[in-house]
Amino acid sequence: MQFKFYRFLKKLIIYTVLLAIIGFIIARLIPGEFITPTLPYLYLFFLSVTIIVHYILLKVSEKRTNSFINYFMLLTFGKLIFFLSIIITYSLIYRSDAIPFIITFFILYVFYTVFEVVLSLSHTTGNSR
Repeated sequence: MQFKFYRFLKKLIIYTVLLAIIGFIIARLIPGEFITPTLPYLYLFFLSVTIIVHYILLKVSEKRTNSFINYFMLLTFGKLIFFLSIIITYSLIYRSDAIPFIITFFILYVFYTVFEVVLSLSHTTGNSR
């Protein structure tokens, strides 16, 4: 399990660095009012959440391979509720930054979710990408 986790961690860190570089370039090209000041922290947030969720999924798949999909769906739903509460709380506290924050959060959510699903599927099918 540790090898799979470290391989995932390496891919995730590389992916995050690439997203951060692309985000930095885009932030230089579009006007500043469309960029949320929380952008660097959002990369760390999504990196951390993805690491924790994947670690839990690896632990579950080690013990109960049959229920991997159930845990994956449950964790994805829980993560979605958690993310929604963060978006709502931040938007209510910092109303002037709500729209850029929500858009940035959604874009990063899509990118990290696709990454997580692709690697989780490769894990369950036995492919080593």
